[in-house]
Amino acid sequence: MWVGFFVLIPEPGERARGSESTTRPLEGEREQMDLPSRFSQRQMWVEQDWEGTMSLYEKMITEAVGATKAVFGVNKANRGGTFKVTDAKPYVDAVNKMTAAEGQSKEVIALHVDSVNAHFDIMTSLCETVRPEDDPFVEHYQTPPILEILYEEDSAFKDSMWKFIDAIGANKALVGREAVRRYGGMYGPTCVVDFAMSVGSVPNLVNQILIGLDIPADHKKTILACKSWGMNTSYGLAGALRGAIESGKTLAEAEQAEIDMLQFIYREPSAAQAQLMDTHNLGGHGPHTSFDTRKYMAQYKDRMRPTIVAAMKAGVHPANITAVPAYCVGDVAHHIAQSAYNMFADDMVFAIYESVTGVLENTLNRALKQDAFKSVYDVLSVATGSTACASAYILWKDSFTVPMVIDLLNKRFHNYCAMHPDRGEADELHNVDFMDILKRGESILDITPLGSGGKIKGVEVDLSTVDNNEVISNPQRYTYPACAITQRFAALMTLSDFPCFLTPECTTATLMTNIVAADPGTPGAPVRGCKDCATCSLIKRNVPMATGLGTGAKGYCQWHLAV
Repeated sequence: MWVGFFVLIPEPGERARGSESTTRPLEGEREQMDLPSRFSQRQMWVEQDWEGTMSLYEKMITEAVGATKAVFGVNKANRGGTFKVTDAKPYVDAVNKMTAAEGQSKEVIALHVDSVNAHFDIMTSLCETVRPEDDPFVEHYQTPPILEILYEEDSAFKDSMWKFIDAIGANKALVGREAVRRYGGMYGPTCVVDFAMSVGSVPNLVNQILIGLDIPADHKKTILACKSWGMNTSYGLAGALRGAIESGKTLAEAEQAEIDMLQFIYREPSAAQAQLMDTHNLGGHGPHTSFDTRKYMAQYKDRMRPTIVAAMKAGVHPANITAVPAYCVGDVAHHIAQSAYNMFADDMVFAIYESVTGVLENTLNRALKQDAFKSVYDVLSVATGSTACASAYILWKDSFTVPMVIDLLNKRFHNYCAMHPDRGEADELHNVDFMDILKRGESILDITPLGSGGKIKGVEVDLSTVDNNEVISNPQRYTYPACAITQRFAALMTLSDFPCFLTPECTTATLMTNIVAADPGTPGAPVRGCKDCATCSLIKRNVPMATGLGTGAKGYCQWHLAV
């Protein structure tokens, strides 16, 4: 199902969405997303007063680039080869270099570091390799046992969760309506388990249920976070309903199946995840077989309990406790995995990965030298924006534009719905990520005033590693030489199903952990802001003129109403 999702955090100078102005503001004047963004006094203190051997920003870049290059190095050395779980040791070594700066929470850093080590140790004890059909799910075995620890350690939170579970049943019409809209493709391509609040996503639905629920606000935020950046099971909204309908059951039976499954993943998260793996049949190759998922979750729960309890006692927001440990483990047996080795056997696909990684490193270092960072979020914005810009730049090299790709993938989605009503809930998820990456990238790359003139935070994106890449610069060597006008686009389309390498997740995970560590009491997930969905350029699911039940000031979106 879904694998990793992308933190696409624009800076004020990149986009107008979220602003009430109908004109395109000038560089530096556009509205910042309301992320966990409004920096607390603690964050400001960390940013101004941490002066060790390096600045906080330099520390963040060193750790993020180190992890990213470790993953890249493994994939480069093994592309086209056979994956072993132990291949991922260089990534673990890079993670183990992470430290808490003065003013950062050591308990938050431990959530990240201890989780990666626990994951690697347990995986290597249970299996030698992971088949491609099982690797997307390795990020989904952490939040379920963490939730169970929270239930056991905090009875008040458990009481609130049980009220939420009851509220799922009490909101049967809402759940059924949202599931049916996903089933029929009404919203267009969706990111079912989003890191933001987009239409058709689990956080969008959960937020609607939580708004009127009489439980503490912090509990609401934790419940919302645990199925966004926190990955409570591999379940995607409408999966049970779809399966019931396509097996011949009535709509009423299908709606109840959806209610039952949603309640199950919160009431018994580990049991629910194990059941999902017993029945996933990805690619028609049967259920999960790579390792014993129940043993993994039991061992992970025991291994991580002291770290979780320490974070709770230190005042780390439970929303962050559910999210930080899950988002960082995927490079072991997912981004470093047989599927990645197979994909990167293609020279052009690997060249794009290589060049984008270079753009990331060079632009971050350029921004650091130019003193462009004014907050920890600026580091994340430059990291994700530079790679998005590079992706759009490569697209332009084959004379494709981003609107062409958005149009193509949206049209394909609706035909896909018609041809495959039994489709998986996350089938188009990474196409959505890919479109969003390209849309943001083109807005940075384009000339002013249409775009930002290739700059982020006033820093020019360093695209030299794209231009100097021997493979990207010579597509004629990889097809009929006289007609080599589509090779780079074709390679990008390969990555449209696995864009975790266009906005590297080890980069965003490492940076987000550092951000959360600077303000551990504020939930880092989900993004409480408009992410400027590419699909909304074609399907106006985000405007008040939408007339369906549940529409509002932002159409069917919920970001402005986030609990």
